[in-house]
Amino acid sequence: MKIKGILFSLLLSGALLIYVFAVYAQQTGNSQKMNIQIDNKTFTVIVENNKTVKELYQKLPITLTMSDLNNNEKYCYLDFTLPTDSKSVKNIKKGDIMLFGNSCLVIFYKSFTTSYSYTKIGHIENSADIETVLDKKDIKVILAENN
Repeated sequence: MKIKGILFSLLLSGALLIYVFAVYAQQTGNSQKMNIQIDNKTFTVIVENNKTVKELYQKLPITLTMSDLNNNEKYCYLDFTLPTDSKSVKNIKKGDIMLFGNSCLVIFYKSFTTSYSYTKIGHIENSADIETVLDKKDIKVILAENN
């Protein structure tokens, strides 16, 4: 009887360990990164795990000139389209990078609420000072792989 109890405990412990590793792999495995250079400052972007990002990666590196809209975002219409999975995001956070429609790349440098729908691309890490970098009228942006 004791052996069955010990075996059951080992089996349960093993299952719990596998579950913990699976959760950890899922949380860290989706943290693919991309670099974004704005003027001369480089930021790291944690990207989403979706078809939009996978296809965008095939186009990297990309150099864009982005314009300001509403004093809270920079946008640029791409020369190509990307697959979309638009959703109502409700809350935009400073540092979010999203796709509006199937070809308009948007970088948000202020947080606010919205009724618009976007496809999430990623979020700029350490975006505390992103507003000061993006405060110019038009900016040059380079998207590249994070090696």
